[in-house]
Amino acid sequence: MAKNGFSTGPWQSAANRFRSGGTRPVAAHPNPIVGRRRLGAELRKLRESKGMTARHAAEALMVSQPKLSLLENGHRAVKPRDVRDLCALYGVEDRQFVDSLIHMARESGRQGWWNTFGDVPYGAYIGLEAAATSLRSYDPLVIPGLLQTPAYARAVIAGTIPRATAEQIDAHLRVRLRRQDRLTGPSRPLRLRVVLDESALWRAVGGADVMRAQLEHLAVMSARPNVTLRVLPHGAGAHPGVSGQFSLLEFAGGTDPGVVYLERFSSDVYLDKPSEVAEYETAYGLIRHRAAEPDATGRFLTEAAERYAGAGCRADGPCPSSVRRTRRAAHDGQGDDERCGRSTAARRAG
Repeated sequence: MAKNGFSTGPWQSAANRFRSGGTRPVAAHPNPIVGRRRLGAELRKLRESKGMTARHAAEALMVSQPKLSLLENGHRAVKPRDVRDLCALYGVEDRQFVDSLIHMARESGRQGWWNTFGDVPYGAYIGLEAAATSLRSYDPLVIPGLLQTPAYARAVIAGTIPRATAEQIDAHLRVRLRRQDRLTGPSRPLRLRVVLDESALWRAVGGADVMRAQLEHLAVMSARPNVTLRVLPHGAGAHPGVSGQFSLLEFAGGTDPGVVYLERFSSDVYLDKPSEVAEYETAYGLIRHRAAEPDATGRFLTEAAERYAGAGCRADGPCPSSVRRTRRAAHDGQGDDERCGRSTAARRAG
């Protein structure tokens, strides 16, 4: 990822082409979400090459500064008319270059495959995920969507969107399962690295049978060469991830900046400033360092699945009965699980 200077490849920046008088057009990206981000970045570099602030550019075009910021950040589709007006304002005379930006605007307005399933509130994230080559995530509460079984995913969707109709739940489920093709498809599989908090293993989503099948599925998926799973034991204590879930998405060739995605209840947050991405990369490294290695994680999954197999716990129960017995034993002085919240597998992992 080039954080300073300009690329010398086919994605040479707009600002550098403009200053040097180059005529190389900018190619559109097949993914509309990525296309918006690329186009917005090109427009921002053009403005900066003229030494113009966002406020002055917005005033000259008689639009609000927030609208211009949304366009430049790729959070809003750019109309061809907007591109034409902005290029005129910035004094861009290269017709071929302007035409390529207008073409990018048209292409970025296309619908992604996820739009065929109706209104998907996190469509922007799906678009980024579909184009990413690498995804690192810390998940403290539930199994990440890319690794969920259909039964587990349905229970999560129904529980987290309580007003959803059966049809809406089905649509969300189909989208989630379609996303998983990135891991198993024959072409360009996504490199997935997950740190999963131990709490997610004992949150009995859907009941004991669903959880057992889910944990067995995790064991199978983590054996794939493009998937790495680590469990973060309760005994790891405080760490940078206590504030919540986050994901780091990276893209091929360094032509698109990395993105941090923060999933929230009513809205999501996307961060792409190099300093912000660097902070989360550091946080992920610290969390990963405290997590169990893949072999020890396999023991976590095996033990948890075995306990669910014999637990018969209710769907709304906090954990299998065997875990409750372990905690009672710890309280009686036979172990330290109650004090540190760790399972036997966590103690084995160190």
